[in-house]
Parts: sequence; C-alpha cells; structure tokens
Amino acid sequence: MGRSGILVVDKGAGVTSFQVVAHLRRLLRAGKVGHGGTLDPEATGVLVVLINEATKLTPYLVDHDKEYVATVRLGIVTDTQDLTGVVLRTAPVPPLTAEEIRSALAPFVGTIRQVPPMFSALHHDGRRLYELARRGMEVEREPREVSVRALCLESVALPSFTLRIVCGRGTYVRTLSADLGQALGPGAALERLIRTRVGPYTLESALPWSRLSDARDGAFVWDHLLPTDSALAHRPSVTLEPAESEALLHGRAVPLPPAALDARGDVRLYTAGEFLGVGRVVEGGGVVKPERILHGDRPRPRVLPA
Repeated sequence: MGRSGILVVDKGAGVTSFQVVAHLRRLLRAGKVGHGGTLDPEATGVLVVLINEATKLTPYLVDHDKEYVATVRLGIVTDTQDLTGVVLRTAPVPPLTAEEIRSALAPFVGTIRQVPPMFSALHHDGRRLYELARRGMEVEREPREVSVRALCLESVALPSFTLRIVCGRGTYVRTLSADLGQALGPGAALERLIRTRVGPYTLESALPWSRLSDARDGAFVWDHLLPTDSALAHRPSVTLEPAESEALLHGRAVPLPPAALDARGDVRLYTAGEFLGVGRVVEGGGVVKPERILHGDRPRPRVLPA
C-alpha cells in the first residue's frame, strides 16, 4: 500500500477539498487519500490530508478544534452567506465602533445554536442540501448545537471587520458571520476565510498548494509527511507487550499494563515502538479493546500443512 501518514496542506482559493485529495492521490499514487474536514472552495488554509492507513483515523481528526481568521462584510446578505452567492439584500452600514462589535460577539461564545446553511454538504432525504439549493429549493433545517471557544475582534475597517475564531466540529463560519450581521443590524456575509489551525496542525507548517498544484512528481511530498499518530497526540499512550498486541490485533480485549491502569477513554496503542492504532479502555478500567487498528490486514506468515 505504501507509506502512511498525514500531510498538512495550505489549500488555495478556488479549489475544492476534493480536488486537492484527487490531485494528491494521483501525485503520490496512493491507494487511499482523504481529508479531515472540508474547506469551502474560496477559503484557504489548513487542510489535513490523510494518506493510506492514516485514513482510518478520520473520525478522530474531525473532533479537533479549529481556528479561523474570518473577514466579515457588513451591509450585504447573500443566499450562500458569503460573497460568492446571489445578493438578497443590502443595507447601509452604521458607524459601528470596535466596542460595539465586541459587545455583539459575546452572545456567540460558548455552546450556541446554528441553523445549517442550505449551501452545505448535509443530507436531506438522501440529497445534499447544496444540490437542493442550486435548484432554488429551501427545506427546513433543525438548529444544531456547536461550540465556539473563542471569538476575538482582530481589526475593523468598515464595512468589514476581521475575527479570530476557535470552534468545535460542525461550526459554520459563514452562518456565524450572517448571524453576527443580523445582530449588528445591517446583515453580513463572509468576505474571506483562512483556516489557521486544525488541532495540532498549523498553517505555518503547511505545504503550499502552489507547490502541489503543478507538480508532476510527488517525491518531495513524502518529506513533509507527518507520523500517523500525530493526529492523536492529545490522547494517552499505552505500550503493550508483543503477546498482548498480537491478541489485540485479532480483535480481543487485553489487560492494560500496570503503567497505564489510570487511562480512560480512547488511547494510542504501541508495541515495540510501532503504532498499532486506537484502543478504548473498557468502562471500569483495567482492560483495553481495539477500536481502529492500523496495519490490521498486514500479511501473516503462511503455515503450511506438514
């Protein structure tokens, strides 16, 4: 299958997350390539790409918090909640001060409720919402609880202002921009979005899309590959003896080693320095069972009959 790991890409504007993945699959000739959370086509910044066995960790990656720098344009409302959409209405922008904008931000920090936008990849009756929206249809969407951990005003240059946002999974920054515009009065749409961080992966360490987009040889890309277990660096690690690891690879729960008896929840599993995957400590502790095992299908020596 080839090497496995995680590649942090600085996605360019005008390219979809799927196009980045498809290009890397061809460039690296990798069997499996996925990403850990999509970015809108016009947004730029951190796109975490998982290669080969690392794709098994996608569910854990999407749980990481994310940081964005978002520029919000006041006085304009669009059907997509950003400036790529059809303008629904405009309004004059009052001479808002930075303090007035900060006051409007406060109710949007913490656990808040958002109505997902029609232009999103969520499903409704087997169809993605954006497919329905492109046909001029709108369906009722239930509000969802999302977590906004930080919302800081970076600068003001009316009719726009710039925010730094730290949020959890499922948060739509476009919707947050539109809701802020409504709270401030004249309405708003997202003007520009940069994702600066996904969990431990930062924009500073990302490989620019400009280096990847025209590449015909992917040899240099492997030099930027991060270890697969970097996606789980915030979780406790458990090192198993070879006999226990072999049993775990066959799907059996095994006792925790004495040094890890206080571990709870999901853990990183190792043996002899090799990362095995993710295990979950059984409620009550003392035993760990396999959850997502990497190289679980690695070839075993054939035992021939005597």
